Amino acid sequence: MKWTSWVTLAALLGIIAVVVLSSLNVGGIRCEVCVDFNGRQACRAVDGDTESDAHMAAINNACALIASGVTDTVACQRTPPTKMTCGPH
Repeated sequence: MKWTSWVTLAALLGIIAVVVLSSLNVGGIRCEVCVDFNGRQACRAVDGDTESDAHMAAINNACALIASGVTDTVACQRTPPTKMTCGPH
């Protein structure tokens, strides 16, 4: 094999290692949020690096299940959650 093939293989393995290791890294905060919107309810738990990131991601995930369309989704995301618990993961 040529030396360029070895360099390419090493670079590819390095990229794969970075992707795998970064996907195994979970956030330190877990938030569970329940949202009621238009008579429907959804609860979701999300891990994040900060409480605000995890909180917003949990609301977005819950609203994705119960809202349809852009207008409903934005309205749902602005609805105060009926349950919100956050803590270390």
